Amino acid sequence: MLRLFSTFILFAGLVFADGFDFTLIKKGSTDDNNTLLVVGGIQGDEPGGFMAASILSTHYKITKGSVWIVPNFNFYSIIKRNRGPYGDMNRKFANLPTNDHDFHSIDRMKKIIQKDNIKMVINLHDGSGFYRKKYVDKNHRPSKWGQASIIDQAVVEGIKYGNLEEIANKVDEHINKHLLKKEHVFHTKNTKTHLKKTYEEKEMSKTLTYYAIGKGKAAFGNESSKALPVHERVYYKLLALEKFMDVMGIEYTREFDLTAKELKNVIDNDIFISFNDKKIYIPLSRVRSRIAYFPVERGAKISFKPSSPVMTVLEEKGKYVVYYGNRKLTTLVPQYFEYDDFDGRLDVVVDGKMQKVAMGSLVEVKKYFNVKKDKRFRINVIGYVNRKHKNESGLNIRKKYTIKRFSVDKDGKRYRVEVYDNKTKNRFLGMFLVEFK
Repeated sequence: MLRLFSTFILFAGLVFADGFDFTLIKKGSTDDNNTLLVVGGIQGDEPGGFMAASILSTHYKITKGSVWIVPNFNFYSIIKRNRGPYGDMNRKFANLPTNDHDFHSIDRMKKIIQKDNIKMVINLHDGSGFYRKKYVDKNHRPSKWGQASIIDQAVVEGIKYGNLEEIANKVDEHINKHLLKKEHVFHTKNTKTHLKKTYEEKEMSKTLTYYAIGKGKAAFGNESSKALPVHERVYYKLLALEKFMDVMGIEYTREFDLTAKELKNVIDNDIFISFNDKKIYIPLSRVRSRIAYFPVERGAKISFKPSSPVMTVLEEKGKYVVYYGNRKLTTLVPQYFEYDDFDGRLDVVVDGKMQKVAMGSLVEVKKYFNVKKDKRFRINVIGYVNRKHKNESGLNIRKKYTIKRFSVDKDGKRYRVEVYDNKTKNRFLGMFLVEFK
């Protein structure tokens, strides 16, 4: 079973021009000449792709071989929940003028694909309906893309893993052993891009996978149906990626059982963000849509480290908005303070037992907690009201004394314990959370 708030890679938000530069995550052996490149997020309205790549980057360990992952290729498109604010990025790999908004990202991706160690490229998508080789009805027919392994041609001579159709069929066979419903069956769709006769073939010749083939790399698309909820799309994509890794001899472990139910738990609950060098830590499972009086350093740019590469923070109208893929999770309403450096620990009695608590911690409480008095610190428990005490250290604080609307979560369980320098009163040192179980 998943252990919530597991430790994994932290990703800083990268900004380029008026969008966001993508993240390249390298897992496994650094000198392996048999690397799989996985790309998600080329189209921001296809969350199955970028969420699957994100989970691969955060919840998998590569024990043999090498996997490179770009979960957020078109990050600006993801935030905008848009196929492509500046046009379809997956039609820009043939010819692209240097003044195109996406030129930097496309050029950088091309250079990654051309690396000698890259031997296979997987581009993750969500597609319409359910692909079938023969017409069944309007949602199950050859013109649909969902639930399909996509190849540009059956065989590419002279390259490693050039037997594209054979490999795609193996991937389909593996997925089809683990279907949630019979309707979800996978088939291989050969677009025959290399012929370049029809309009569709000409359009497909502008894509990332066809560019990769032109550079001597085996390349596949993976399309899960937009008719499915996101966690089920991710389920099928991870089944596919695991089989592709198996074909390449890449070995891995993961932190969860590969079931649709467990994946929904991972996607929705195993997420968090920390701010200002971990002085502040916020679990984002069931987070409130608005958190007021959020302590921000006066005169400094807010810094953050999210648990997912498809998470970021944007300043909008004087507030800070946390995005997770194309979902807006919460808005932080800032209250500005002077900051002081503090990397020590506080003495906190939790249910009768003393603990040493660092800033940015999450402390589980069954009955009560008490931050021991220390003349250096002023303690403010957000949501606890006691007009007799301006400093809330030395008090036994129980859940029944708190006001639910000040919690950071919708369930009224997690509360902020803010720490200030007692001499200056308003210099912020950091905070930790208590969670009443």
